[in-house]
Amino acid sequence: MTGSITERIAQIRQQLPPDVRLIAVTKRVSVEAMREAYQAGVRDFGESQVQEAAAKQDELQDLPDITWHLIGHLQSNKAKKALTQFQWIHSCDSLKLAQRLNQLACELAVSPQICLQVKIMPDPHKYGWTIPELLEALPELDQCKALQIQGLMTIPPLGLSRQETLGVFERTRDLANEIGQQNWSNLRMHQLSMGMSEDYALAIQAGATMVRLGRIIFGERGD
Repeated sequence: MTGSITERIAQIRQQLPPDVRLIAVTKRVSVEAMREAYQAGVRDFGESQVQEAAAKQDELQDLPDITWHLIGHLQSNKAKKALTQFQWIHSCDSLKLAQRLNQLACELAVSPQICLQVKIMPDPHKYGWTIPELLEALPELDQCKALQIQGLMTIPPLGLSRQETLGVFERTRDLANEIGQQNWSNLRMHQLSMGMSEDYALAIQAGATMVRLGRIIFGERGD
């Protein structure tokens, strides 16, 4: 995709259904580039690391209507800081982390929006619940009353065909539907955070409600 950041965002928006949320992934992206994205209408920014996000948030305090999304792996020892910095945490990838976030959210009197990260296919390079692990954890997750659990997040393994990638997204959607039909008191399955620069069209086809786009907006960042 060519053109300026503003032009790229406009092109992407033309492809997104109106109910799909565009999260601009700003890992290793300059504050200046983020400001350009903001001027182009982006209000959702995704960061992978708590520390990098903190520095940017300090510099962008004049833009109070940004929603910050944590999309990278969260270590338990950084959970408290993450809860003060992010309204959304997409990468809740274990029961231990969920329970830690719930405890801290109670102490901090915050109510974060949470996606549960699932691994639909085996992948040694990704964090997340397997499907059996997640289904087993649902009763305990339902007790995490300080968390607003809103849906699932997934990242397909590298090297899949388009059909295999679509299958991962469709299985994530089906899993969310399956959980949603079980009538838990605290588990909502309204959100599907899936799709990145190379596969977001497939994710939308499968029902994504949030796409996490970095490279296609900001270009290569050497990562």
